[in-house]
Amino acid sequence: MAKSFRIEFKKPAYLHLEAFRRFDRNRILDEIKEQLTYNPDEETRNKKILRENPIADWDLRIHPFRVFYETDPTSRRVRILAIGIKERDKLFIGGEEIML
Repeated sequence: MAKSFRIEFKKPAYLHLEAFRRFDRNRILDEIKEQLTYNPDEETRNKKILRENPIADWDLRIHPFRVFYETDPTSRRVRILAIGIKERDKLFIGGEEIML
């Protein structure tokens, strides 16, 4: 069995998560655990590597939420950098519209 990755939240991402309703927070946390504990750097239908941007290398889609993260295969860590919500073609992180 493959070794698991340790998941860490950067402070801004933790604050982004806290802004959501409890139901949504639990859904996001469950998906993070399920999708990013093993093979977080493998592209799937919901995990995509992003082109260069100021936020993160990877995006996890949890409709309508987006979790932005980076991986460190050497130390087997996943760092959650930001969590936002996508409304139509607009992305909001921390209440602000972000352009990727």
